[in-house]
Amino acid sequence: MLTYIAIGELVLCWVLWVLVFVIRHSQGGGAKAVVTAPAARLGIFLQGAAYAGVWSFSPISLGRGEWWPMGFTIASMVLAPASVALAWSAVRNLGKQWRIQAALSEDHELVQTGPYRWVRHPIYASMLGMLLATGFAWSWWPLLLIALAIFLVGTEIRVRAEDRLLANRFGESFAAYRSRVPAYIPFLR
Repeated sequence: MLTYIAIGELVLCWVLWVLVFVIRHSQGGGAKAVVTAPAARLGIFLQGAAYAGVWSFSPISLGRGEWWPMGFTIASMVLAPASVALAWSAVRNLGKQWRIQAALSEDHELVQTGPYRWVRHPIYASMLGMLLATGFAWSWWPLLLIALAIFLVGTEIRVRAEDRLLANRFGESFAAYRSRVPAYIPFLR
């Protein structure tokens, strides 16, 4: 029964997680991007492939209740809402600077408020949380491990591309920020 509740919560959390980006996109971005990082597109593709991997098998058809630890189901029920809250907070703090593609505008600012105090890329942290929550509630564990590896490669590509843009624009202030704040996993440098 808890598995079904976790899956229902997970679906609701996915709707809420996507909603923040739909709302932000419909409000329009800020100034036109003047510097982009096209290499980050590969990262987006890999992250999408990872999500497809964790959603590809139903736990019910695999008899999941017989072998999946209840702690993973509970972890999913904690991670998903936390990831939604993190995404909403990150987008709110980015404001008009939020974009799907890695880019900077002429008036771009180095945001260090809200969740950006704890991680430089909180949206990627929320994406990781949603991937894990989905895997814990829905996926077959070997697929979760494969998807996690693919996701981390894609995220590292995006983080490095965005960090290069920010380093080129903000120089020493970004270097100082980068030295004290982890990329997207708190407490892990």
